[in-house]
Amino acid sequence: MSLENFKIDVDADGIALITFDVPGRSMNTLTSGVMKEIPEWVERVKTDDAIKGAVLTSGKASGFCAGADLGDMAGGMLAGGSLQEAYDAGWKLNGALRALETCGKPIAAAINGLALGGGLELTLACHYRVVGDDNKIQLGLPEIKVGLFPGGGGTQRLTRLIGVQAAMMAMTEGKSFRPNDAKGAGFVHEVVAKGGEVEAAKAWIKGGGKAVQPWDDKSFKLPGGGPYHPAGIQNFLVGNAMIRKQTYGNYPAATNLMKAVYEGTQVPMDAALRIETRYFIKTLMTPQAQAMIRSLFLSKQELDKGAVRPAGVPKSDPKKVTVLGAGMMGAGIAYVQVMAGIETVLIDQTQEAADKGKAHVADLLKKRLSRGQMTQEKFDATLAMVTATTDYAHVKGSDLVVEAVFESREIKADVTKKAEAQLAPGAIFGSNTSTLPITGLAEASVRPEDFIGIHFFSPVDKMMLVEIIMGEKTSQEALAKSLDYVLKIRKTPIVVNDSRGFYTSRCFSTFLTEGMAMLKEGYAPALIDNVGRMTGMPRGPLEMHDDVALDLSYKIGKQTRADLGDKYVPNPGEDIVATMVEGGRFGRKNGMGFYDYPAEKGSPKTLWKGLSELAPTTKTEGFDETPEALGRVAELKTRLLYRQAVEVARCWEEGVIDDPREADLGAILGWGFAPWTGGPITLIDQTGLKAFVAKADELAVEHGDRFKVPQLLRDMAAKGETFYGNFEGRQKAA
Repeated sequence: MSLENFKIDVDADGIALITFDVPGRSMNTLTSGVMKEIPEWVERVKTDDAIKGAVLTSGKASGFCAGADLGDMAGGMLAGGSLQEAYDAGWKLNGALRALETCGKPIAAAINGLALGGGLELTLACHYRVVGDDNKIQLGLPEIKVGLFPGGGGTQRLTRLIGVQAAMMAMTEGKSFRPNDAKGAGFVHEVVAKGGEVEAAKAWIKGGGKAVQPWDDKSFKLPGGGPYHPAGIQNFLVGNAMIRKQTYGNYPAATNLMKAVYEGTQVPMDAALRIETRYFIKTLMTPQAQAMIRSLFLSKQELDKGAVRPAGVPKSDPKKVTVLGAGMMGAGIAYVQVMAGIETVLIDQTQEAADKGKAHVADLLKKRLSRGQMTQEKFDATLAMVTATTDYAHVKGSDLVVEAVFESREIKADVTKKAEAQLAPGAIFGSNTSTLPITGLAEASVRPEDFIGIHFFSPVDKMMLVEIIMGEKTSQEALAKSLDYVLKIRKTPIVVNDSRGFYTSRCFSTFLTEGMAMLKEGYAPALIDNVGRMTGMPRGPLEMHDDVALDLSYKIGKQTRADLGDKYVPNPGEDIVATMVEGGRFGRKNGMGFYDYPAEKGSPKTLWKGLSELAPTTKTEGFDETPEALGRVAELKTRLLYRQAVEVARCWEEGVIDDPREADLGAILGWGFAPWTGGPITLIDQTGLKAFVAKADELAVEHGDRFKVPQLLRDMAAKGETFYGNFEGRQKAA
């Protein structure tokens, strides 16, 4: 037997050590080749009399297994076209893992690194699971985050191990567990010192480890009870309501997951796994799953590997980076830099402000320390990499400067000159501005070819996107060095061309302004925000406006009006925001915006009562509990999504962005555009350009030119083109 992805070594005790090591990959994944080989080594373990049991472990330092190769998997399951062929392809892993757990010999998993998705499902099919005591290790089933649910037996095995409620919560949230948490939850048997996993697994086998799964024992009872148990039925009654609350019906994966668990827990494991496979294939074939897999998995992987980096430019490795501005944004940038091993200088106007920024870095590091993700020695060494100062002489030797000061041209110009005076030739100056055009800011630079936009999102430690903005004179070398920096700090980059608001801020603002338009038209504030959430956005437009800060919108509006003069077109509801800001209501940051935010932690926010005077609710008819009301709500949802998508199309026509991967992923990661759509470009493509243009035209007639689509969309619709189709054609031609 010749295996490429597994190595088998049998010791003197008859225990086979099966080492999982996919060649040519930094991390093990379940490829089609891996799934083909699992039944082969299982058969050897089963039939070789010299083998008394087996231990499965990883041969990679990076982890045990990161899950299925979704591009490979989806392509294989959907390649045949028929439902039966898709089912047969989907059953391969389930069939292989079922053969593993019924082979008649004890098999233990020695989990020496992260095990996610199909990687964890592989271990759940083993009879015993040992994990190294390392809080960096993650164990979980995160498939829901890409529009799927566990399809390798996870819905059935995890549920039978820890009960319906705990399993459903873990799977619908895509939750990751640390080793001791996993043991406490009940799906890991033993946590041992790191490096001792294989020895502990072998000890279990030598100690008489049982080669039968709990669910294959005739006396097995489902923890907490199943659908026909007085307590168990409550999990499904409440669970259905919870899923509806969380997803608003936008994610078929969550509903099908519940169905697979509900039906699967009523039958023996063999039938349960077939039920799971049927629902998994049904989910995989939905447009939502295919859109999310492409954007959130395939496109993200490509961009995280530098897919848009200019060819021919030598790779750089920034060792020292200066951050100008030690506020929450600047301090957040400093944190992600030192976590990536980059020496950081944090500069502000006063030493007190600089020290406060470093203190914020310390607070973020303390969280890692308290969770066991960092030793005290590592904490001290990492924090020591931050130099908090007011002295620009410390900029010397920096490979890059990131400016994160107040959104004022004058202030930015001043710090640009001070920093550039200390920079060596070839070092890059990046502005973290969210709205001001880079070409204009570069006028303060004596080296505009090395001036670029590097736009982070707040909070920096949690938001994974960085928007890189090219000015008119920005060089390809500056772009390449900026991308190398972003990839080193483990963020996902997108590259856009210069314009007011760039890509993300410009398009995101349309969600806020469309909410303001609805408010101005007389719709109830609560309805507007509820509809916003129903679209799949993280919060409603009024809530998000409060989060962004009303005074920031007000200041940006004033700056834009001053810059554009007579060409400026006021946004709907601009007068309402102005009145609120001038009255001291700045949003969540000062506890007063569209909502009032109580000082008591945990107390719910409430709509500001004075809003009814500024924006009286007049459109109340037709929103009672009738089928017609759903149609009205659907129209409002369409407005919120289409307004954003139209603006994205305008950005495309103007050359602000030209890669559908960046447009879609930038929208989802940058401002929370409804993930179930796959992003605004995928929304347009899947709707069909003709249908999208026709609906947008209807909205333009009723609500104005803000819904007027660019000529580009009309031309593409006439030719039967799609954005991704054109992009793939360009890639093939290149």
